[in-house]
Amino acid sequence: MSHTAIQDRPTPSPAPRKGSLSGRSLPRWAPIGFAIVSIGLGVGLGLAASWESRVQWGLISALFFLAISYVTTTIVENKRQAKDRLATSIVWVCFILAVIPLFSLIWVTVSRGVKVLNGYFLSHSMAGVPGFEEGGGVYHAMIGTLEQVGLATLISVPIGLLTAIYLVEYGKGALAKAVTFFVDVMTGIPSIVAGLFILSIMLILELQPSGFMGALALSILMIPVVVRSTEEMLKLVPNELREASLALGVPKYRTILKVVVPTALGGITTGVMLAVARIAGETAPIMLLVFGSQLINTNPFEGAQSSLPFYIWEQYRVGSAASYDRAWAGALVLIAFVMILNLVARGIARWKAPKTGR
Repeated sequence: MSHTAIQDRPTPSPAPRKGSLSGRSLPRWAPIGFAIVSIGLGVGLGLAASWESRVQWGLISALFFLAISYVTTTIVENKRQAKDRLATSIVWVCFILAVIPLFSLIWVTVSRGVKVLNGYFLSHSMAGVPGFEEGGGVYHAMIGTLEQVGLATLISVPIGLLTAIYLVEYGKGALAKAVTFFVDVMTGIPSIVAGLFILSIMLILELQPSGFMGALALSILMIPVVVRSTEEMLKLVPNELREASLALGVPKYRTILKVVVPTALGGITTGVMLAVARIAGETAPIMLLVFGSQLINTNPFEGAQSSLPFYIWEQYRVGSAASYDRAWAGALVLIAFVMILNLVARGIARWKAPKTGR
C-alpha cells in the first residue's frame, strides 16, 4: 500500500467521552443539578405566591425535578433514556416523600422525649404523683407492656406456627381454604373489635380486668401475622430437601421438625418479631380489658395494669406541660422498644440464614 493511500484514509474521530454533553449523554452530576434547580424554583415560587406551608414548596420542587429531568434528558439524549430517567426519578421522589415524615417523627419524638428521659423516669412509676405535676416515671408501663406482649407471644406463636405448617405441608381441600379465608379476615380485624370480643367473654364469665385479658386480645391480632409470615417462609424451603429426607425413610413429621422448620427458622423469627412490634403499640384493647393503673403490678393475671401505649394516652389526656413531656418520653421508650425488636430480628435472621459454601 502506497504512502499516498495511507494519507488519504480518513482518520477515525475519537470516541465520545462517557458522561459529557458532546457525547449525547448527561453527566453523573446531572440529577444533583436538577435537584438544586428544582428546589430553587420551588422555594422561589412558594415565596412569590406567599405559601407558608413548606410541604407545598417540597411538592412543587418534586414536580419541577421530574419535569426538568424528563425534558433535559429528551433534548440531550433521547426519549427512551428520558423515560428511564423519569421512572428512576419518580422512585427517588417517592422514597424521599416516605422518608421525610419518618425522620420528622423521629426528630420530634427524640427532641421532646429526652427532656425527662433519665434513670429516674425509667425506674419509677406514677404512684402518688399528680398528673399535672412533674416527676413520676414509666416503669409500671414498661412492666405491663413486657408481660402482656410476652403472654400474647407465648399464645400466638405456637398456634400460628402450627397453622402455617398445616396449610403448607398438609392442608388440602375445603378445610385448608376455610382456614386461609379466616386468616385473611383476621388480618384486617381492628384492634377494638378484638378487645370487644374478649370483653364479651369477660362479662359472660364475670372475669376481672387484668393484663392476661389484654394479652388474649393482642394474641388475636398477632396470630394472622405469624401465620402469614411463617407460611411464606415455609414455602421458600426447596422441595428437594423434603424429598431427600423422605427418600431416606424419615417420617414426614420428623422431616418438618428437623429439616423444614430449621431451614426457615430465620425468616420465621423475623416474622414473629415483626408481629410483636405490630401489637406493642395497641391501645384500644388495653383500655377495654386492662383499665390501666399508676401502680406497679407485676402479676398479669390479677388486677389492672398499664402499658406504654396506654401511658402515653393517659399522660397526653392530662394536658399539662409535665404530662406532655412524660407522654413524649413514653413514646420514645416505645419506639426504642420496637427498634430493638427489629434489630434483634435482623440479627437472628442473619445468624440463621443458610450458609452457602464457595
